[in-house]
Amino acid sequence: MNHTSHFTPHTSPVPVIAIDGPSASGKGTVAALVAKELGFHYLDSGAIYRVTALAAMRAGISLDDEDALAQLASHLDVRFEHGEIWLNGEKVGDDVRSEASGNAASRIAALPRLRQALLEFQRGFLKTPGLVADGRDMGSVVFPDATLKIFLTASAEVRAERRYKQLMEKGMHANLSQILQDLQQRDARDSARSVAPLQKFADAYLLETSSLNIAEAVTEILALYREYIRQAS
Repeated sequence: MNHTSHFTPHTSPVPVIAIDGPSASGKGTVAALVAKELGFHYLDSGAIYRVTALAAMRAGISLDDEDALAQLASHLDVRFEHGEIWLNGEKVGDDVRSEASGNAASRIAALPRLRQALLEFQRGFLKTPGLVADGRDMGSVVFPDATLKIFLTASAEVRAERRYKQLMEKGMHANLSQILQDLQQRDARDSARSVAPLQKFADAYLLETSSLNIAEAVTEILALYREYIRQAS
């Protein structure tokens, strides 16, 4: 295993693996597989913001109305079960994963009061035997004492190609150049926001996946976690 960055293991009563990174880096797929392999719970924080954005758009709430969005988030009826996402009792996985929901989620994620409203909701996913959480600020804000912090990334071009293939496989319309432009704009917005900006912190392990497939990325993270367990025992 080729370590490209130093990381510092943390201590948490219940083990947490926090996987942060930019949009379309593959962190969601990787995190879900790591959680399955370890028998841990899984938190897709990006989906929570996407669900909130979708609920706001359906309710006719402006994506700039911070108070209304925070109020909406505090009463969100969302469930994650067996790989499916439910909003108000309706299965909404495809709508949540659309580019419209993704772009809307990136916009509202910059709002401090909304982020605060969703903070405890996300922390509620922390249960034994452990949790794998992916997002933008899992290791920095939501679970700062995470056992292992990963910053998973890839070039914008590789991420755009992955997103394009993903959408095409689902039979959804996609334009590669537009996806690349949207990703670059989202990266800039997520990195520049004043609250919990997207960035790699010194205590996170950098995992660059431009040349890795999903299985290789999962293997790398599992090896890092097992090395932590070995050192802690």
